[in-house]
Amino acid sequence: MFWDKISPLYDIFENVYNGKVYTGTGKKVAELIDPSDVVLECACGTGAISIHIAQKCKKLIATDYASGMLRQAAKKCRKYPNVTFKKTDITNIKCKDDRFDKVVAGNVIHLLPEPEKALHELERVVKPHGKIIIPTYINMSKKTGTAAVKFITLLGADFKRQYDLESYKKFFEDKGYTDVRYYVVDGRMPCAIAVITKEQKNYARE
Repeated sequence: MFWDKISPLYDIFENVYNGKVYTGTGKKVAELIDPSDVVLECACGTGAISIHIAQKCKKLIATDYASGMLRQAAKKCRKYPNVTFKKTDITNIKCKDDRFDKVVAGNVIHLLPEPEKALHELERVVKPHGKIIIPTYINMSKKTGTAAVKFITLLGADFKRQYDLESYKKFFEDKGYTDVRYYVVDGRMPCAIAVITKEQKNYARE
């Protein structure tokens, strides 16, 4: 698997190419976390966001489909006893409904062939009135964004789609999410953070 192979080098690439946003996204997500929160993070990667969430929440279950990424994340977060790591498919989360106060899925939506399946699962496992937090890199500058995507694609990544801020907003609107808050962490390749509050009417959406 590509993400297993690249996991030992992923942080180096991100910090060199887009370090301000890579760190800033984790810090911004952590601002949305409360001390009493039990949090699920899907596609945690090497733990760039996990390490910031861990410092704020009561408990974090950090998951990824790539074992190599999980190993890197566990090393990064080893001093935080409130973090558990688990291999999990974001489109088939093995836990009961309404379990978590917050769910986070960073930089994964654009990699999924059927992202609506992931959205449904994230919505299912978060408590009513809980928050779904979805950071995703956006290409504000086509030249800069395309160069990075081409490079990672050459290494073996499989991008299903790319977004700028407007198309990212339209993606959620098209899925029926009309009340979404957005934050942008600016930098070489910015990151847009979508924040959805679960309501009962959303939970019933098919």
